[in-house]
Amino acid sequence: MSKPRKLDPTPVARRIDEQPPHALPFRTKEDFVADYLREGILSGRLPRGTRLKQADIADEIRFSITPVREAFRILETEGYLVSETHRGVIVAPFNASATREISDLRIVLETRLALLAMRHMTTQDYTELGQLEREFEDADTRKEREAVRAINYRFHKHLYSLARQPQTLHFVQVLWAKYPFDLINRIDGRPGRAAAEHRQLLSALKTKDRKAVARSLRSHIDTGWHELQESLDRLHESDKVASVRPPRLRRIQLAPSPVAKRSA
Repeated sequence: MSKPRKLDPTPVARRIDEQPPHALPFRTKEDFVADYLREGILSGRLPRGTRLKQADIADEIRFSITPVREAFRILETEGYLVSETHRGVIVAPFNASATREISDLRIVLETRLALLAMRHMTTQDYTELGQLEREFEDADTRKEREAVRAINYRFHKHLYSLARQPQTLHFVQVLWAKYPFDLINRIDGRPGRAAAEHRQLLSALKTKDRKAVARSLRSHIDTGWHELQESLDRLHESDKVASVRPPRLRRIQLAPSPVAKRSA
């Protein structure tokens, strides 16, 4: 089992305590820690199946054990973490058979959030989202996969938080816990195509085009899902062919999807 990697060496306690109350996007320290761990899980820095210890996390981010314990409870409720006998708390695996249903639910809820966010977005919000998108592209250029996935999480979380619909955002985060972002972003060329889809979405938001926003977001989510399914299907076929050949050591890698040719 792979060991969890350090997330961010910056003292989290200092970063949260130095912010004025009106600027703090988290109600409590446990909310802050929960989001910190969500990003780590969705970015792949805390791989699925990894055992997590409260004391280790508290030491890493320089918090007391209490908010970390509460953050673990929040993430178990949302499905990011599970408790297993004799193993403790681990990062939850995703259910591959449920990804189509989850993808459909994501489209419905995330479109709602994006359209509501559009009503409230300011020039500063567009600037911040544009900066996150540039960071996403820079990380992709450097081939920093974990950074790509982390920034993707921040981009979508920041956009949807502007909708001021905390309950809907909570349901979306529950869906994200079950979605294989880590596999999708391993598909060859997928981050670059996702960047183009982000730019298309931002353009639609800036022009206040509701239909274009809904269309862009649906395409963004659908394209990732279809690319994953096609890549997994090819791997499955490759495994069947390999099973009738003499055994040899193989390196399995998610292949680029033909959907890329059709995506924006």
